[in-house]
Amino acid sequence: MESLRGNLTVLMGSGGNITVLSGKEGKFLVDAGISKSKEKLKVALEKISAAPLKYVVNTHWHWDHTDGNEWMHAAGATIVAQKNTLKHLTETTHVNAWNWTFDPVPKGARPTLVVNHEQTFNFAGTKIEVENFGPGHTDGDLWVYFTKADVLALGDTFWNGIYPYIDNEDGGNITGAIKWANKAVERTTDRTIVIPGHGAVGTRTQLIEFRDMLVTVRKNVAVLKQQGKSLKEIIAAKPTAAFDAKFGHFVFNGDQFTQMVYAGL
Repeated sequence: MESLRGNLTVLMGSGGNITVLSGKEGKFLVDAGISKSKEKLKVALEKISAAPLKYVVNTHWHWDHTDGNEWMHAAGATIVAQKNTLKHLTETTHVNAWNWTFDPVPKGARPTLVVNHEQTFNFAGTKIEVENFGPGHTDGDLWVYFTKADVLALGDTFWNGIYPYIDNEDGGNITGAIKWANKAVERTTDRTIVIPGHGAVGTRTQLIEFRDMLVTVRKNVAVLKQQGKSLKEIIAAKPTAAFDAKFGHFVFNGDQFTQMVYAGL
């Protein structure tokens, strides 16, 4: 648990990072974590304040950000998501990268407030801007900007200091990921607190470093692809070499990330 300014807290360790804004009228959450952590999350949320859950925004459809939807909805939260996230959660979705088939989620776990492009909330004395900029990490990403505190929660369009997963099968791609990173760089200043989907709470400097890594790897892979090299040859050429020592030690190594970038070109 990490306390930020403006009554904002980040909870880590239940799938993706969870951002919590607490006010008199309740709590506004970004992402729901995994249901296995329900009891631990309840304790952590209670520690923040006794205010009830009011809203949970799903930054995208992946399990580690939405699996807690059902119990959070039962506790009183309205689930908010982009329309494509709702679509994925209500269909059977197979993800080859994880060799796993996700069944449609129960009715209580489905978002009921759907955002197409943007929606503004006035909650706990602050304006909250929820926006989508087209395909990025998936085809249904949202970011959440808390204007008063100047805190931007980016979901999985930002992994701090680590190679991200890009869901090519469900509308994500490297070019879209770069667009999102550019938008985030534009929106932030050196004062902005930037919350990634995975990794430590970050800064604009770290966001720029992440964006520059995406741009360089995309360029390196594209050049090799244009030369007619096969995926195997491109992986062997190590287009991520300059970044592996820093970014390649979490879920994905440079070879796996190269494969994702290649698939999206």
